[in-house]
Amino acid sequence: MTVAVVTDSAAALPTDLAAEWDVTVVPMWLTVGGHAELEGTRPLDALLEQPEILTSAPTPGEFAAAIGGCLDRVDEVVVCTMAESMSATNEAARIGSAHFAGAVRVVDSRSAAGGEALVVLAAARAAAAGAAGEAVAGEAQRVAARVRLVATVPSLDHLVRGGRVPGIAGWAGKRLGINPLFEFRDGAVRRLRPALSPDAAAERMLAQVTRSAPVGGRLHVVALHAQARPVAKALLERLADQAPVEAFVGAFGPVMVVHTGPGLTGIAWWWDDPT
Repeated sequence: MTVAVVTDSAAALPTDLAAEWDVTVVPMWLTVGGHAELEGTRPLDALLEQPEILTSAPTPGEFAAAIGGCLDRVDEVVVCTMAESMSATNEAARIGSAHFAGAVRVVDSRSAAGGEALVVLAAARAAAAGAAGEAVAGEAQRVAARVRLVATVPSLDHLVRGGRVPGIAGWAGKRLGINPLFEFRDGAVRRLRPALSPDAAAERMLAQVTRSAPVGGRLHVVALHAQARPVAKALLERLADQAPVEAFVGAFGPVMVVHTGPGLTGIAWWWDDPT
């Protein structure tokens, strides 16, 4: 049995990795000034100049088209989506896959951006190794249960507007000049104790990764950013002593940046068992 992997563009999956692992990416939607457009239609800088932007999931029909295209060349498809708790994407994928009963499995990554990308790549590796659809989905679920994401943003304003954190948290961050930190895990955003500077925020994020390491564990890691690639690259370099078996920089796409704002940096990771 051959298996293809499909995901949505909320995953911060670089295009070269998507091509290398033969992952089909279904784009999210933006509504700008009342007009709908696919994510990636215009540069992020130009998009952020717009006063009001709404985001939405791909349609069930778009997932159905992607799945159908894959089934022209493989036997089964596994779809990995951003967290069901944060978006209608997972539901759209399930509706879109209903026509292909028995040939498609839909997995909730319980994350987004780099966390989702790590789940997708785990599924793609299993598929490339010849695993059947059930085993590919099982590997995606295993990683989804382990993956963690921590990040810092210059301001919580965007997350507050989107209802992700209480309004008082955004006000406090702005007034006190602190660097807010948050964790996205098991489908939920949780505020962490803020840092007093960008350097302190970086140290706290790196410490989260190293403290969570099991003895002999193998690290899979993504350094995340929203228009802050040099900072993300520096974070990744500082994890080199952990000898990660998978490491790359992932940029937040426009849909994610609408909710977090520019300037975000973070780390998504999971530890595999010792070999």
